[in-house]
Amino acid sequence: MDTRILEEFRAVVGERGLISSAEELHTYECDGLTNFRVMPEAVLLPESAEQVQAIVRVCHRERIPFVARGSGTGLSGGALPVEHGIVISTARMNRILEVDLTNQRVAVEPGVINLDVTGRVSPHGFFYAPDPSSQSVCSIGGNVAENSGGAHCLKYGFTTTHVLGIEVVLPDGSMVHLGGRTLDAPGYDLPGVFVGSEGTLGVTTKVILRIVKRPECIQTLLAAFGTTGEAGAAVSGIIAAGMVPAAIEMMDNLSIQAAEAAVHAHYPDCGGLLLVELDGPAAEVASLMERVNEICRSCGATEIRVAQSEAERAVFWKGRKAAFAAVGRISPNYIVQDGVIPRTALPRILEEIERLSAAAGIKVANVFHAGDGNLHPLVLYDRRVPGQEHAAEELAMRILELCVEAGGSITGEHGVGEEKKLMMGKMFSEPDLETMQLVRCAFDPLQLSNPSKVFPRPRLCGEKPGRYEPHPLEVAGIAERF
Repeated sequence: MDTRILEEFRAVVGERGLISSAEELHTYECDGLTNFRVMPEAVLLPESAEQVQAIVRVCHRERIPFVARGSGTGLSGGALPVEHGIVISTARMNRILEVDLTNQRVAVEPGVINLDVTGRVSPHGFFYAPDPSSQSVCSIGGNVAENSGGAHCLKYGFTTTHVLGIEVVLPDGSMVHLGGRTLDAPGYDLPGVFVGSEGTLGVTTKVILRIVKRPECIQTLLAAFGTTGEAGAAVSGIIAAGMVPAAIEMMDNLSIQAAEAAVHAHYPDCGGLLLVELDGPAAEVASLMERVNEICRSCGATEIRVAQSEAERAVFWKGRKAAFAAVGRISPNYIVQDGVIPRTALPRILEEIERLSAAAGIKVANVFHAGDGNLHPLVLYDRRVPGQEHAAEELAMRILELCVEAGGSITGEHGVGEEKKLMMGKMFSEPDLETMQLVRCAFDPLQLSNPSKVFPRPRLCGEKPGRYEPHPLEVAGIAERF
């Protein structure tokens, strides 16, 4: 990068806020998806919204693409740098700016860690509901970009449900405020447009979050089944009975083995494991828990445990939260996939994943948010075996195709990013994608903000709509980069 521009950036963020040496830049060459790596020209670590504005204004003037990054825990390549671009890390913008318990809201900077929000308000009987498995390290800004979910989003909703307002630096360096401090601001739902836009519309500098009151009673049940099909039938039975648990999580035997090796959660050795959490008034929870117990037993549960203390409940959840990282104990490499299916399709899709896994000779561990059909198949492989990485990537894409064919989605919470952009054509027609592009161009006509992500091919603002013939690899859902 031109020395003149580097000096201008240094004047904005100071010596400690600019990273430009090759050795240090390697830290930022990828996010949690390590298959793709790009070296940025520079990394800037602003400490205020004003510094973000100044950086983006330079980028706009010089036509420099930029990628906003939080903790870098994303699993779709959303924070992957782009060629000849810079990374704007919001890690140092980590202040909780306001806690308003009376109105049940908290204002934070984007670098605040997800779990720290609950940590600040829990002494007063509140919590922040969206809880990704990485909640102890992921940042609110990244959660906003990806519309992150988590186990308890079955009842409480995803990030978008808990964002009241957002302060955003647009790609031209101007600042706007989307939404506000109320639950339902009039006008277009611009926060809803921005949440989940994966950094393609601007940089978040402040978020007003909704917090919720901790329920009177929380109970967690662990149920062991001989197969994931039986566990899936129990999930359908629970929802069909009219209950909305706070969470319903499922793990298969491979993911159970991995979790046991990592954190010793004392899970039963079974084919399928369910964690069902209910919350609310104590009398209601007690009644519903009896019904859940009955449904699980009728579906073939071989063992049922109900946590008798907060410590035991924490152990139940420790294994589930550790599952992604724990798989590294049973496989040198793996792909964390993310798709959605209707709950009623769970048994059939799991059987099909098992069939595809056997045909490819590649193991798949399943751990997912069963209550809302959000699958997280972990495709296990060994990069050292010639051709196995390619086969694993093909299998991962085929699983996403299964999700779409079942009436679901290619992503539930991890986003499209770099990894799944070629799959967008499987879900959306060309006119659909062109409409999305109109929204993107309204915010970023020069396409400087996280360009090349989400869409299956390069698109220019002002490009004349027309019939697009996809590349054969795009039709197959597999890119040459594999």
